[in-house]
Amino acid sequence: MTLDDISTTSTAKELGLSCVIPATPEKVFRAWTDPELVKVWYVPAPWSVASATLDVRPGGLSLIVMRSPDGQEFPAQGVYLEVVPGKRLVFTDAFVSGWEVSEKPFMTVTLTFEPCEGGTRYTARVQHWSEQSRAEHEEMGFHEGWSQCALQLAELVKTL
Repeated sequence: MTLDDISTTSTAKELGLSCVIPATPEKVFRAWTDPELVKVWYVPAPWSVASATLDVRPGGLSLIVMRSPDGQEFPAQGVYLEVVPGKRLVFTDAFVSGWEVSEKPFMTVTLTFEPCEGGTRYTARVQHWSEQSRAEHEEMGFHEGWSQCALQLAELVKTL
């Protein structure tokens, strides 16, 4: 898989990415839900994941602490809204632990893992609360960053 195999989209409030990953949906789903695997691929190199706490169930906490190359840490916290093993994962940063409202809701992510010829059709839809939030995420490098992570994800699942 290469960057040319990844398609991206952008609408008023949504950013998206889709590609075929040469692995089963169960393996791709596992890479999204196993904290030790998330640490391997979740951020574009040379960034890293300092820690990952994942309670993968509706209402469960997701806390991933991303680390920049210079050592700064950026926690990303939210809750899972829907979990369908091997098929679908939906989470948001609009809430944090215990359904407490987030200080600055930014996005809701819907991931689908569909079996197809060649492996899994992996699709990420990232919905934002406003056009401004979507624009900020795009300017932060959504397409480049999520594409790089998709490549890293594809490399990881080859080893599972």
